[in-house]
Amino acid sequence: MKNADVFEFFRRLAEANPSPETELEFGNTYQLLVAVVMSAQSTDVGVNKATRALFREVKTPQQMVDLGEEALKQHIKTIGLFNSKAKNVIALSEILVRDYDGEVPADRDALVELPGVGRKTANVVMNSAFGAETFAVDTHIFRVGNRTGLAKGKTPLAVEKQLDKKVPGPFRVGAHHWLILHGRYVCKARTPECWRCAVVDLCAYKAKVLEKGAKPAAKGAKKAA
Repeated sequence: MKNADVFEFFRRLAEANPSPETELEFGNTYQLLVAVVMSAQSTDVGVNKATRALFREVKTPQQMVDLGEEALKQHIKTIGLFNSKAKNVIALSEILVRDYDGEVPADRDALVELPGVGRKTANVVMNSAFGAETFAVDTHIFRVGNRTGLAKGKTPLAVEKQLDKKVPGPFRVGAHHWLILHGRYVCKARTPECWRCAVVDLCAYKAKVLEKGAKPAAKGAKKAA
C-alpha cells in the first residue's frame, strides 16, 4: 500500500470514529493491565463480564494480593485459562507492590518482565494508559495488516514493525484501536464485510465480498469463460 493510500486509509477510519478506545472496561491503569492479561485467548465481552464485580472490589495491586489467588479464580472462572491468569495476576501484583510502590510502570521493557505480560499486552497498556505510539498486533490487526496490504508480515512482530514504519504521525496513537475495531466488526476472519467497508478501494484483498450474503471467492478459482 502506497504512503498516500495509508494516510487516506487511516483518515477514513478516523473520520468514522474520531476517538477510538479499547472495549475493555477499567477504572485505572492497574485495572487495565489486569484486564489485558485476562483477555489473552478470550473476548473483551467475556473479560468485562468477569471483571465488573472484581473491579468494584479490587482497585490496587495490594487489594489484589489481599484478595488472594483462590478468590480471584472465583471471579474469573468463566474465562479461558483462568487458573494460570489468576496465578500471573497475583504474581505481577506482588511485584508492583514490592518494586513499583503499587504503580504500573510506564515502560514497555519493565512491563514485559511482569508475569503474564508479553509484548502485545505491554503495547496495549503503553498505548491505552500512557498514550504511547505502540501497535499491539493481535489476531485482528495481523489479519487486517496482511489482508489489506497495509502491513504485511509472517509474524505479529513483523506486522508491528511495518505499522511502526508506515503509520503517519496524526494517526499513530489511535491506529491500534482503529485496526482492531475494523477487524472485529468489518474485516472479519471468515467473511469480510467489504460491501460496507470505508477503505475497500484501498484494500489489496482479491477475494472481496462486495454483496451482503455472498461468500469470498475460493483461492485459485478461475473466472467463468
